[in-house]
Amino acid sequence: MRVAFVSHADCGRHDTGWGHPEHVGRLRAVMRAVGRDQALFERLEHVEARHATAEDLVLAHAPAYVARVRTLVEAGGGRFDADTVASEGSWDAATAATGAVLDAVDRAFDGRNRRAFCAVRPPGHHALRASAMGFCLFGAVAVGAFHARARHGARRVLVCDWDVHHGNGTQALVEGEPDIRFVSMHQWPWYPGTGAAEDRGPHGSVWNVPLAGGLAAARYVDAWRGALDAATAGWVPDLVLLSAGFDSRARDPLGEFTLELEHFDAMTRDLVARAEAWCGGRLVSAMEGGYDPDRLGEAVVTHLAALG
Repeated sequence: MRVAFVSHADCGRHDTGWGHPEHVGRLRAVMRAVGRDQALFERLEHVEARHATAEDLVLAHAPAYVARVRTLVEAGGGRFDADTVASEGSWDAATAATGAVLDAVDRAFDGRNRRAFCAVRPPGHHALRASAMGFCLFGAVAVGAFHARARHGARRVLVCDWDVHHGNGTQALVEGEPDIRFVSMHQWPWYPGTGAAEDRGPHGSVWNVPLAGGLAAARYVDAWRGALDAATAGWVPDLVLLSAGFDSRARDPLGEFTLELEHFDAMTRDLVARAEAWCGGRLVSAMEGGYDPDRLGEAVVTHLAALG
């Protein structure tokens, strides 16, 4: 069964300006890298995502916030905060990014593709219930978790995040549900300043793994695997969702982790093996950070190859 490569041209319509770290060149670099690897390109099932609806988005976000995003975009765009901007194409981009995750979840459960990677932007793991943050408008992965439960009857969902920044938005959106477990490995201290190890959430369903930058890559890989072990001890998920932030790669301009291609390969293969043992291989990965476009593209190619 082929890995689904899910994206939408509208993800390129989110115009932050070339001086912004989260610019359209990131997604273009990913598409170039995947296209250059002909063998990989032909192994993938290429899927054009649907757009998430407002009804989908309010699975995780406040209705008034969803309406506010749309109103700002329809007015031509503007700033939510110093880091997070919207343009006239941002509604279509953000709903396509979320829709890609929802499509991938649907395909995982109906058997068309057990595994998928969503090549999307803007990212989502900092978005909160009622506010944008950290380049993110909607928490696509969190919406995907709630969608899996509402539409497919998934009881237990594991959400994990190896972006160099703590997935504070995802944690805030899912930590109220004891049957959604969240694992985040991230640099500490670092933006956004959340994600302490002792922060386990109200139900003890959160495993934060804060680590200093500049450690040997094996330290991060071991810590990641240990957290997954702890989070799933005596507990088996029906679906695995991954916030795949490749700003945890060495020399990313917005992070100080030291992971390289072989480490993403190993962590992906490990997660695939776990998903096979837990839930028939159902694993949906969505692109988050990664701010050196060419190195991001290389990492995505490695991740895609290991997903298959």
